[in-house]
Amino acid sequence: MSSKVTNRIALSLIVLCAVIMAGILAALLGYILVNGVTSISWHFLTSESSTFQAGGGIKDQLWNSFYVLIITMILTVPIGTSGGIYLAEYARPGKMTSFIRSCVEVLASLPSIVVGMFGMLVFVDYFQFHFSVLSGALALTVFNLPVIVRVTEDGFRSLSLHQKEGGLALGLTHWHTIKTILLPAAFPSILTGIILSAGRVFGESAALLFTAGMSTPSLDFTNWNPAAPTSPLNLFRSAETLSVHIWAVNTSGIIPDIQTVANGSAAVLVICVLLFNLLARALGKVINQKLSGKS
Repeated sequence: MSSKVTNRIALSLIVLCAVIMAGILAALLGYILVNGVTSISWHFLTSESSTFQAGGGIKDQLWNSFYVLIITMILTVPIGTSGGIYLAEYARPGKMTSFIRSCVEVLASLPSIVVGMFGMLVFVDYFQFHFSVLSGALALTVFNLPVIVRVTEDGFRSLSLHQKEGGLALGLTHWHTIKTILLPAAFPSILTGIILSAGRVFGESAALLFTAGMSTPSLDFTNWNPAAPTSPLNLFRSAETLSVHIWAVNTSGIIPDIQTVANGSAAVLVICVLLFNLLARALGKVINQKLSGKS
């Protein structure tokens, strides 16, 4: 077989795989959106859910999803990027570094349900945080941290060695070279990893079943005192997120309009993830242009 024929076959297989992947994604998104968009209304987004009456909304669950995501990313991003920078720039090859990388890979491969059980034993029971926003965010931090570490390390290792050597040759310290040259250059790939992990966190449910709880108090959006039991900012209240709400409605819901609520919630979840990704990518592009001096 000639090299041209081999090349065409390989290219055809690659294109076929790409088309299949895009088709599956389009079919999945299309099914969810077609069935769920008609259920979305202003009343649906701004009213509280009901456990037995029809016509309930997802206001509190939607807020909880964003709140848990924000707390998780506040915890994850600084620790994860610092860990990735350490492994890429400071860690010396050896058994300890190999052990740390193995731990990161093992953590990344853990099923989310296992992370949820770990979070329940450690954060809910041992530290007595109970089923709360904080317990959920800490469990998702454990779940999400390896991704940020690996993305940051890979982002730094993909840079040209000349960039680092150029900074050091100018008399900059190692840290100053990282801060002013390497980190801006690696920022787009790091941001992409953060975006992907944020979408993963937003849609996560298994880890939150055992940590954030499957109920939420009726939130008072006029009271922003973090110590108030019904405050949206309270870290120690239970917080059923949108993905957990979908699971709960489908498995144990007794409301008459189960299908409508489930379809609408799924559509809102997908739309939020898509919008979040698009906005984050646009923001990353702007930041990258500013850091690289192209704007």
